[in-house]
Amino acid sequence: MKTHDTTRRSPDARETPSKAEIRTDLLVIGAGAGGLSAAYGGSQMGADVTLLEGHVMGGDCLNFGCVPSKALIAAGKHAHAMRTGASYGVTPVAPEISYADAKRHVHHAIATIAPVDSQERFEKLGVRVIREFGRFVDKDTVETDTYRITARRIVIATGSAPLVPPIPGIEDVSYLTNETLFDLMERPEHLLIIGGGPIGMEMAQAHIRLGSKVTVIESGRALAQDDPELTEIVVARLRAEGVEIVEHAKAERISGRDDAITVHTGQGDRTGTHLLLAVGRRPNIDTLNLDAAGIEHDRSIKVDDGLRTTNRRVFAVGDVAGRLQFTHVAGYHGATVLRPILFGLRAKARTDHLPWVTFTDPELAQAGMTEAQAREKHGGKLEVLRFPYRENDRAVADGETGGLIKVMVVRGRPVGASIVGARAGELIGLWSLVLANRLKIGAVAAMVAPYPTLGEISKRAAGQYYVPRLFESAAVKKTVRLVQKWLP
Repeated sequence: MKTHDTTRRSPDARETPSKAEIRTDLLVIGAGAGGLSAAYGGSQMGADVTLLEGHVMGGDCLNFGCVPSKALIAAGKHAHAMRTGASYGVTPVAPEISYADAKRHVHHAIATIAPVDSQERFEKLGVRVIREFGRFVDKDTVETDTYRITARRIVIATGSAPLVPPIPGIEDVSYLTNETLFDLMERPEHLLIIGGGPIGMEMAQAHIRLGSKVTVIESGRALAQDDPELTEIVVARLRAEGVEIVEHAKAERISGRDDAITVHTGQGDRTGTHLLLAVGRRPNIDTLNLDAAGIEHDRSIKVDDGLRTTNRRVFAVGDVAGRLQFTHVAGYHGATVLRPILFGLRAKARTDHLPWVTFTDPELAQAGMTEAQAREKHGGKLEVLRFPYRENDRAVADGETGGLIKVMVVRGRPVGASIVGARAGELIGLWSLVLANRLKIGAVAAMVAPYPTLGEISKRAAGQYYVPRLFESAAVKKTVRLVQKWLP
């Protein structure tokens, strides 16, 4: 460990106990995806790194978000398969579900992954890990209960917390958020979910498959951040499985007791045994004392294209930076800021290639622009390539033909891709690669995908670009006929 501690008296020793002083190259506040990425990269490339985390290592994703939700979704998928085997020659049966055991699977997944994000691992990598909360006292100094840390550069990666909306009556009932849902060991008889975004819809399908009754209440359109043509397929599937989805219904008031909670909306009242709030996130900045460091903020921290705050020594990454709130985006941010921090070089956090996935069944994935966004920006220059899952041989063999890919292309270069269907989250990675490297559509069309795989869907979609240019072109056909006459 190259950092060294010295102890000196506080400037006002009569009122403030002496604190151990640390001077470091890089101070990272928050041990979620963005913070761990910055701490790991900085340490491995020779910087003197200190990491502050007052809560849990691994942040929201490992402990309350991505990992536990996908583990619960997997449990629900197994239960659903037992009910739906008839078309495959398998007699459907009603599964015997232990909700508590499903949650034990969730906790096992968390515990298995936790060592990768652990304090012990990062200390072995040379990072000083301090398990305390910190607050700024000036432009380059952060204090905890026992330390005063001065750093050349600071990365704020404190993430976000569930937003609790100010609905009248909400303070009078018990409610769940993603931070408490996965500790619930008794299956909800009827789960009310306020919020029809990715978290709300994923948990709705997982719980209906695990035997709960589920109602989703959404003030606008469900999954509103995605292409409406594609989200309609997801919403229809959830409704077919028994989820009640009430759109354009604002939660106006909440009443009742803990085992009979009523959400009052303009479209009628809905009563259930449990209430899950899934209406968004709020950045964790309230206790950082940002003003002392000259860092401007409102709901989130103000940053430039390089994720630098109004204090040139300080960067903000992930949810606190007010950009897309996804774990992989936070990790990308954490890696991006290392360029100026370690080498003094310029860096820009792009958004045009970033993907996201809603892990419903079917999955819903997006990279770059949606069709609506592309039409607004590019107008008549836009071409939309489409290919349905039902024309893919692997999808037919697997009985998963309900899906579609759309690729937005401008002058031969993709600007976005939207996919709904089986393993859409795996397929979208190719299009993120294309967008990140600004490749032309021909790069995907030239790809050889193994047969039979869903990967052929992307290749076939790319091939649609050439159908009118080659196979439907009278000039091309005329040229071929002429060449054929002259060939020996």
